[in-house]
Amino acid sequence: MTVLDRPEAPVTQPKQSPVGRAWALVRNAWRGLTSMRTALVLLFLLALGAIPGALLPQRNLNEGKVEQYIADRPTLGPWMDRFQLFDVFSSFWFTAIYALLFISLVGCILPRCLDHYRALRTPPVRVPRNLSRLPHHYSETVDGTPDKVLEQARKELRGWRTEVREGTREGEITLSAEKGYTRELGNLVFHLALVGLLVAIAVGKLFGYEGSVIVIANNGPGFCTTSPAVFDSFKAGNINDGTGMAPLCVRVKDFKADYLQNGQAEMFTSNIEYQAGSDLQSDTWRDAQIQVNHPLRVAGDRLYLQGHGFAPTFTVTFPNGQTRTETVQWRPDNAQTFLSSGVLRIDPPGGMYATDEERRKNQIAIEGLFAPTALLHGSLLTSSFPTMNDPAVAVDIYRGDTGLDTGKPQSLFALDPEQVKQGRLTKEARVNLRPGESAALPNGTKVTFDGAQEFVNLQVSHDPAQQWVLVSALAMMAGLLVSLLVKRRRIWIRGYPADDEAGTVGKRRTVVEMGGLARTDQAGWGGEFDRLRKRLLDDRSATGE
Repeated sequence: MTVLDRPEAPVTQPKQSPVGRAWALVRNAWRGLTSMRTALVLLFLLALGAIPGALLPQRNLNEGKVEQYIADRPTLGPWMDRFQLFDVFSSFWFTAIYALLFISLVGCILPRCLDHYRALRTPPVRVPRNLSRLPHHYSETVDGTPDKVLEQARKELRGWRTEVREGTREGEITLSAEKGYTRELGNLVFHLALVGLLVAIAVGKLFGYEGSVIVIANNGPGFCTTSPAVFDSFKAGNINDGTGMAPLCVRVKDFKADYLQNGQAEMFTSNIEYQAGSDLQSDTWRDAQIQVNHPLRVAGDRLYLQGHGFAPTFTVTFPNGQTRTETVQWRPDNAQTFLSSGVLRIDPPGGMYATDEERRKNQIAIEGLFAPTALLHGSLLTSSFPTMNDPAVAVDIYRGDTGLDTGKPQSLFALDPEQVKQGRLTKEARVNLRPGESAALPNGTKVTFDGAQEFVNLQVSHDPAQQWVLVSALAMMAGLLVSLLVKRRRIWIRGYPADDEAGTVGKRRTVVEMGGLARTDQAGWGGEFDRLRKRLLDDRSATGE
C-alpha cells in the first residue's frame, strides 16, 4: 500500500480584530512619536519654523508693515498670508510642532527616568571572565592577601559605586566599580528643564499680555493700565483678555538720549513717576529711572523703554482769532538722523461754523517732515544729527475734510490720498518752518510751528511664568554642563592568591588583574586608566607582567 503525497496545508495566521489593529497602530505611532530621534527632528523643525517669525514682519507687532509687505508682493504675499507666515508663533502649524515636541519629550523622558532609577538601585555588573579582552587591562603580583588588597583599592575609589563579591576560584575576590551616574542625571535634568521651559512659555502666552503706548516726555498726565483701551497697541493672552490687569499709573518726567559724535546711540534714559498697589489709595508717586534693557518691575509687571522720537507742536489760529494747539508724535524714518514724518488733523473750534458740512470744509491738515537738526539743500529739508539742536519742519498745509468724521480708521502718520484725489482736501501752502515761524493761508488762517517735544514708547508686559522661564533656563544650562563634563567609567579588579615556587598556594602575595571600560568619551581613557592603575596598585607592586 502506497502513501500518496499530499500537499501541505498552508499555514494561516490568525486574523487580527479591528480593535487589535487599531491598538497596534496607536502603539506603533506612540513609540515612533516618543523616540529620541523624533524629538530631535521636532526640535529642529521648531527652530526652522521660527526663522520666518524673525525675518518677516509679524501682524501682532506691526500690522502696517505686514499690509505693506503683502501689497508690494501681490502674487506671493497672499499665499504667504494663507500659510500664516505673518502670524508664525500663533499659527496652527507652529502650535502643532510645539505640542508634538512637548508630548515627544515627555514620552522620552519618563521611561528614561524610570530606567535611571533602576540603574541607581542596581549594583555594578560582575567582573568579566576574561579581563584581557578589554581594550585596557593590566596584571601584576602585589604583596598582601586578596581581601586586603581589594579593600585598599576600594578605599581609594572614593566617589565610585563599588561592589565586592566572591570569585569562582578558591580565595578569589572581585571588585566592580562604576562612576558617572550623574551624567545621565544631568541629561535628564536638561530635558526636564526643557519641558519646564516649554510649559512656562505656554503659560505666559495663555495668561500674559503686552501693551504699548506712546507718552510725551513732559511730565504730563501719563497713563494708567486700567483697560486695554489706554494702549496704542495691545496683545492679549489666549485666556487673559486684559480686563483683570494690575493697576499701574505712570508719568514720564523727561527723556535723555546719549549719542556718540557719529550719531550712534549710546544710551536712552527716562525718569518717571509711578503708582502701584497701595500707592493708588494714598496718591503716592514714586520716582524711578528706566533704560533700554533695564525695565521697571512692579506689581508683577515690567515697564520697558522701547523707543523714542519727536512730537512737533503746531498752533492754528483761525480767522476769528480762536486757536487750537496740537502735539502729535511723528514716526522716525531714519534711525541715524531721526528725520521724522507725520500728520496733524485739527478741527475748528465748536460753534465757529453754522453747519457741520461747513466746519468739515475748513478742517486743517499738516503733513510733512521734521528734522531735529535741520540741514537744507536749497528748499529740501533733511537732518544731520539725531538730537534736537536746530529743529525745523517742511510741511504741506491742507484745508478741507480730513476724514475725522467718517468713522474710518485714519493713519497716524499719513493723510488718506483718496481725500486729496477727490478734492476734499486742498493744498493751501508748502513751507519750511523753524520754531516761532508761521504760514498764512488764503482764508486768513495762520499755522505756527511752536517747536517739538520728545516722546517715549513704553511697553507694559505681564508674564506670570517669567520666573519659571529663568529657573528652567538655568536648570538646562546646569544639566547640560553636567552631562558634558561627567564621564562614565567602569573598572574591574580580580585578586587571587599567587602560587609560590614550590607550587603551594601563597598566603601573602596576590595576583591582581585589572580591566577598564569607558562607556562614554573614549578619548583620553588610556591615560586615565594608567593613572588610576598606578594609584591603586603601584604602591603594592612586587613584579609586573
